[in-house]
Amino acid sequence: MKNFYWFKQISNNGRSGRRLSLGEYKNAVSWSKYLVSSGAEIKGEGEVEWSADMSQLFIGNKFASGRHSRIYRGIYKQRDVAIKIISQPEEDEELASTLEKQFTSEVALLFRLSHPNIVTFVAACKKPPVFCIITEYLAGGSLRKYLHQQEPHSVPLELVLKLALDIARGMLYLHSQGVLHRDLKSENLLLTEDMCVKVADFGISCLESQCGSAKGFTGTYRWMAPEMIKEKHHTKKVDVYSFGIVLWELLTAMTPFDNMTPEQAAFAVCQKNARPPLPAGCPLAFSHLINRCWSSNPDKRPHFDEIVGILERYSEWLEQDPEFFSNYKPSSEQSMCCFLQCMASVKA
Repeated sequence: MKNFYWFKQISNNGRSGRRLSLGEYKNAVSWSKYLVSSGAEIKGEGEVEWSADMSQLFIGNKFASGRHSRIYRGIYKQRDVAIKIISQPEEDEELASTLEKQFTSEVALLFRLSHPNIVTFVAACKKPPVFCIITEYLAGGSLRKYLHQQEPHSVPLELVLKLALDIARGMLYLHSQGVLHRDLKSENLLLTEDMCVKVADFGISCLESQCGSAKGFTGTYRWMAPEMIKEKHHTKKVDVYSFGIVLWELLTAMTPFDNMTPEQAAFAVCQKNARPPLPAGCPLAFSHLINRCWSSNPDKRPHFDEIVGILERYSEWLEQDPEFFSNYKPSSEQSMCCFLQCMASVKA
């Protein structure tokens, strides 16, 4: 745990039990002026305070970074946490305002969410020009990192099904709360040590009632629905499209459109209706669902309640028939439902 001590020690009048490296010292000095404080109050609906007690926070090593944020591992009140630090650029007032709004929105959304497949919010601190969001730390890292450690097309179908069901359940809950994620991708899906998936990173999420067009929107092209790329009005179905891409990632352990730049991928999706190629041996059970999810027509994409239902049936059928993925045909789905219903009635 020694990696988490240096920040706390440098904040105590510079006294330290060990000699800091030059990099650690500069890092501590540059961030401590913002973070060593009681934290500013962040108030939301009902005047609820979400402020972190920064005296209880130990910041350790950085393990991820984004365009305007850095993510560190740390300890908060003796709990392993991830610390997302967002810095506002002082030279760009418009961008600073946008980042502040995104921070406020993300904290407000995280604070109200509670589900086994959604990352758990712990606390937050707002002290311009630096904002801090503290969430649970997930030791398994991102789904993207895990997949990139696998050989292409090597993830067992049973695991693909389990991970997909975790994601779909998290997204079903999110949509039931009226929230659009808008940046669903493997990098924003985190794994516990026992391979449970949790949806994370709500920096560009929004309430459905407050989402307008995608004009000026900054998502991730490889996973982005065509209507968002075109900056048109969008609904919850943009997350369903992204889920289709994620399901493709699970099956292939590859990056979508990896032979294109993000801009080329966006053009191909919008102008040529391109999609990542499904593997030759892709089970019909998955290819049928993926093609529905990433349909160019949002109205033809299923809602997450249907997706969860489909995946749960797949899981049941797999228990009944270990060769389910080889035997499945879309036309057989109704007969399989009837079979399971009959089995359930017999057991009753």
